[in-house]
Amino acid sequence: MNMTPRERFHATVERRPVDRPASWLGIPAHSAVPALLAHFKVPDLDAMRLKLGDDVYPVELPYHSPFSDAIYMAFDFAKAGHLVDEERTLNSPGWFEDITDPAEVEKFEWPDPSKYISPDECRAVVDAALPDRAVLGVVWSAHFQDACAAFGMETALMNMIAEPDVFRAVIDRITNFYLQANGIFYEATRGKLDAVLIGNDFGSQQSLMLSRELIREFVWPGTRQLVEQAKSYGLKVIHHSCGAIQELIPDLIEIGVDVVHPIQALAHGMSAEELHSKFAGQVSFCGGVDAQNLLVNGTPAAVARRVHELVALFPTGLVISPATKPSCRTSRRPISRRFSTPCAHHPPPHHDTPQRHRLEPHPRLRFRGRLRPALRRNPSRRDDCLGKTLAASLRRRLAGRSRRRL
Repeated sequence: MNMTPRERFHATVERRPVDRPASWLGIPAHSAVPALLAHFKVPDLDAMRLKLGDDVYPVELPYHSPFSDAIYMAFDFAKAGHLVDEERTLNSPGWFEDITDPAEVEKFEWPDPSKYISPDECRAVVDAALPDRAVLGVVWSAHFQDACAAFGMETALMNMIAEPDVFRAVIDRITNFYLQANGIFYEATRGKLDAVLIGNDFGSQQSLMLSRELIREFVWPGTRQLVEQAKSYGLKVIHHSCGAIQELIPDLIEIGVDVVHPIQALAHGMSAEELHSKFAGQVSFCGGVDAQNLLVNGTPAAVARRVHELVALFPTGLVISPATKPSCRTSRRPISRRFSTPCAHHPPPHHDTPQRHRLEPHPRLRFRGRLRPALRRNPSRRDDCLGKTLAASLRRRLAGRSRRRL
């Protein structure tokens, strides 16, 4: 059996027999690209993808507005100054921080995607993909993360409990923006894309950042719309979320997601072995090669051993890829080894499996005065809003304040 990269990707995602599992370098951090190119002695990322035998070719939805040249930063939500380039404003006070009336949502200057997305440019960037690769439209559509930026993350999480109507109005408005933007992209490139990448980060290293119930109530309705839209164009859907999100995978399967990305290997419950035991045959995965420890500190031999373990565990159904995007901390030699001989035999690993990282309490939990009494009186609502890890930290802080008053 000898497959093209595109054939290999589709067979892997559909959990059919393959000559080898598909592999994807991912989207390297901009700061890491010069070192990667220098290491592989190539002039650009396309040449590096060819050298590595990468099966997936990512194409970002082109977006150009007076505020941003990236679709994932389309909204100018920051209230008191904002960060640019790759930085989000999740922890900055947002435009909606003090808004409590859903009717005021339309007072924000929402961008019109039809003004800032050129169908001709969409076609051009897709046509520039390497031949025979699986073309992945990177649209992100991170409606939950953008909703967090709209209020400031702490206020957003509290408002899911305290002001649910205004939070829902904001996240629905953001979802509509992405549905319009993606529709322009999908129409312009009809028949030329193989898959799309969407997602939001829900997990910390140990648990979800908020409860599954709140995600179901506020986030999944928009996610379902985004997934159904992509599938109406015949596209595979890869859903991204960093962290410990095993609890959400049954929901993603029910919504219709084809591939869960990125399997953050050291997060609680996210080892490839555990995911295979619980979800094999129900959904495919992308990732699995630990980028928190192994690709940073591991030797090429250690990386190769882990890759061969993954291939043995997932002969198909797993696109081999870093668990997070390669950064300046990622060693180039292990990346080279990871892509060199993904199906060759290798001896079993020894004792170099890294230990899991312990999640420290959130360093800065502060809440507006009008919310503190309600949360102190009703611990179950507090836990629903914040998730177990952050709620425990909040309980400790509130208890400390009570002792100081005494």
